Amino acid sequence: MAISMSGGAETPMSDINTTPLVDVMLVLLIIFLIAVPVAIQTIEKLEIPVLESIESKDKVENLLLTVSTTDAGGRSAGEPGFEGASRNGKCRVYFNNITPVSSEELYDMAFARLDAIVTAAGGPEAIMKDPERIPQVHIRGDVNAPWRCVAGAIYNVQASGYPTVGFISNPIPPGI
Repeated sequence: MAISMSGGAETPMSDINTTPLVDVMLVLLIIFLIAVPVAIQTIEKLEIPVLESIESKDKVENLLLTVSTTDAGGRSAGEPGFEGASRNGKCRVYFNNITPVSSEELYDMAFARLDAIVTAAGGPEAIMKDPERIPQVHIRGDVNAPWRCVAGAIYNVQASGYPTVGFISNPIPPGI
């Protein structure tokens, strides 16, 4: 608390007391320091939900990707003895749900595919006139695929020029 010792008429102080502001900021800092590590640890346990969904109007131009990982033995999906995706496995991306590709191949193939679609439509101006004609990317991620694998696929297809990326989930079985 400040006291003015100047002689003369006593005038009220008009300075702002910043002590309560600093106290509140320190409390908020401590809360965030405790809350952030807890939030980060829960992201690892993310599972793709089973949602009620409507049938999408799928177009031939849409790019379908499947993202998975190798199993504990290092085998990819489709290989004999595959035991299911492992959280610690190597990322596997399948172009059009069939062809396994690396990150570089995914970028190159997605760019070439999008370029062919835009060229066939008459160029960027022609395809932009009808937004329904712009192709999308649909990603089907394995429940056990870590986010780093899915994020890498998203980055590569967006860098190649696809503006819209969506996810495919498992629908709720009828009668539930």
